[in-house]
Amino acid sequence: MSVQVRVDPGVISRLLRLRNGPVERRLRERTRKVADIAAREAPGTMGSYVEWDVEAGPRGLQSVITCNHPAVRFVLDGTRPHIIRPRRASALRFEVGGEVVFSRLVRHPGTRANNFMARALRLGR
Repeated sequence: MSVQVRVDPGVISRLLRLRNGPVERRLRERTRKVADIAAREAPGTMGSYVEWDVEAGPRGLQSVITCNHPAVRFVLDGTRPHIIRPRRASALRFEVGGEVVFSRLVRHPGTRANNFMARALRLGR
């Protein structure tokens, strides 16, 4: 006596995508790894703003890594040279070489882009 069972490949892939299945566990491991690398590569305290999650998407599970720091766009894209003026006071106050300096404006040279998220994705493969 023999028993033959046919399983549609689409059913198998849907079963594997169920929550807490092996596919999701592997995706969570890889997402956590990339998010940890992004947090390490981020400048200053920006790493503490890196969060990750695995969620259902239009074509199955997808991983999402976000950084909610208010200045993340300026770090990822860089900035062009610009002028900084005081908003609520008549002058800006800062220190240069241990000496306090006051100025009505500062010519900022801009910053180079630091795409730490893309670098983390490359390093996490």
